[in-house]
Amino acid sequence: MIELFSFQFTYLEFGFFLCVPFLIGMAKTGIHGAGMAAVPLLALVFGGRLSSGIMLPILCIADIFAVAYYNRHANWTHLGKLFPWAAGGVILGTYVGGKIDDQAFRMIMAVIIFVSLAIMVWREKSTNQHIPQGIWFAALLGVLGGFTTMVGNLAGSVMALYLLSMRLPKNEFIGTAAWFFMIVNLFKIPFHVFAWETITLDSFLLDLTSIPAVALGAFVGITIVKKIPEQYYRWFIIATTALAALMMVL
Repeated sequence: MIELFSFQFTYLEFGFFLCVPFLIGMAKTGIHGAGMAAVPLLALVFGGRLSSGIMLPILCIADIFAVAYYNRHANWTHLGKLFPWAAGGVILGTYVGGKIDDQAFRMIMAVIIFVSLAIMVWREKSTNQHIPQGIWFAALLGVLGGFTTMVGNLAGSVMALYLLSMRLPKNEFIGTAAWFFMIVNLFKIPFHVFAWETITLDSFLLDLTSIPAVALGAFVGITIVKKIPEQYYRWFIIATTALAALMMVL
């Protein structure tokens, strides 16, 4: 057994924990599905709701790396449309997340991810390349994004759907997502501390040990994204979302 800051791990569980910040670092710098793959790994160690509190500071650390590298590529017009609705989604997620068990959590997340994935594929295959301009689209996905990021740190597929629908180029896609998640994740912290009590001093100290793994994952993610041609990046996002959704269900 391994003991760190009042947490006890088997060697296998500790191995899963070490993989999580590396995957999150990759996800925040463009390897989209890696972050969703990290969610079930951490849930295996800590359970559903507690794992979301363990993961949130790791996400905030990775957000800093992503924003530092991609900050100049953010599209603030889209961010301004999303933020008010995402805040409402976080508040809704705080309430609902306190009422559901881990099995219900997995089912809700799986449904949202697969529906988002189906819409992504349909839009890519469709000959109609119309970009949704109505406020309803930003409102719907903003609320869903805030809700899913609060209850399971799984808003990646929802934001991928919105940003792919806006036809953003690769770097603008990553930079806009980086700023969105950094601001929303910081907004979520008081709810985890005071409403769910899933972030404690011990959990925060545990998260600080993940910084080297996050940095390594961010470096690997940036390196890989540079090698993916612009025209293939959209399908790369869809493929990694599909893989992560399958992992979530299994």
